Amino acid sequence: MAALLGIVSPVTITGKLSLNSRPRRRLVVKCSNERRILFNRIAPVYDNLNDLLSLGQHRIWKNMAVSWSGAKTGDNVLDLCCGSGDLAFLLSEKVGSTGKVMGLDFSSEQLAVAASRQSLKARSCYKCIEWIEGDAIDLPFDDCEFDAITMGYGLRNVADRLRAMKEMYRVLKPGSRVSILDFNKSNQSVTTFMQDWMIDNVVVPVATVYGLAKEYEYLKYSINGYLTGEELETLALEAGFSSACHYEISGGFMGNLVAER
Repeated sequence: MAALLGIVSPVTITGKLSLNSRPRRRLVVKCSNERRILFNRIAPVYDNLNDLLSLGQHRIWKNMAVSWSGAKTGDNVLDLCCGSGDLAFLLSEKVGSTGKVMGLDFSSEQLAVAASRQSLKARSCYKCIEWIEGDAIDLPFDDCEFDAITMGYGLRNVADRLRAMKEMYRVLKPGSRVSILDFNKSNQSVTTFMQDWMIDNVVVPVATVYGLAKEYEYLKYSINGYLTGEELETLALEAGFSSACHYEISGGFMGNLVAER
């Protein structure tokens, strides 16, 4: 969920510290330093809060996002705004030990958590993940490099969404898909009301127990400033994708954009 909204130094972090020796161009993350600090601060309790606040349902949504990506055995795939690695780990199970997963995020603290989690996992498929600190609007990858891309709770926070979509299009192979999971900005007033009520009366109070009330108060405002499903479909087509479809899930509280190059 940690989105690329901070000004950070470009480094490579992996479970093995640089599994990929291919040189990458230097990155400058052109976003809000405050947002980077926010995601670094919540990193230690991020996974616990996700389980608690979603009653574990976020695992179902993430599995759906990975399935929609079309990732398969032997693929080279990318997880943008990878945070502590949930989607990247699910992708590695899809591509297996013969595939490759790149997990990119702007938050060094989130990447450190992801690398730590990776070191505790025994299955060989998890060793194919490389963690990279970088910028979603200036990806350090070649054109047509990936067979699938996922992005969980990141596009909503990226400074330039169209540019991020164009970058995903650029690095994705023709005929491949990107799957973007995030909160759904609903056109239904009842859904919007319930979403706001849950954030004000459940999410923020629970976060307060962890001393993170301020960090989670931004959530409602970021959702209100996000795009509807139709707007996301239009954005993907404008970026060059040949088709795009947005699916509302979990009663309209969440949404998943699937776009094919």
